[in-house]
Amino acid sequence: MTQQNAARLFQAVKEDQALQERLKVTADPEAFIKIAQERGYDFTVKELDAEISKLSEEDLATIVNPGWGTRRHINPR
Repeated sequence: MTQQNAARLFQAVKEDQALQERLKVTADPEAFIKIAQERGYDFTVKELDAEISKLSEEDLATIVNPGWGTRRHINPR
């Protein structure tokens, strides 16, 4: 499990509309990770949160449901 896998997933999401839509409908970090694992990306919730914190607001809206509040991501703090 590496944080690089989360970064690679985010890059793939930018290019895969179906994956974008699938990830946007989940509000549960574990479900998000399960979808990622189905695509061969293996990482923890902590690694996911670390990568999400690096994203711009625009990139975040591409990957995560844009209706969620700023910086709440899929793992509310």
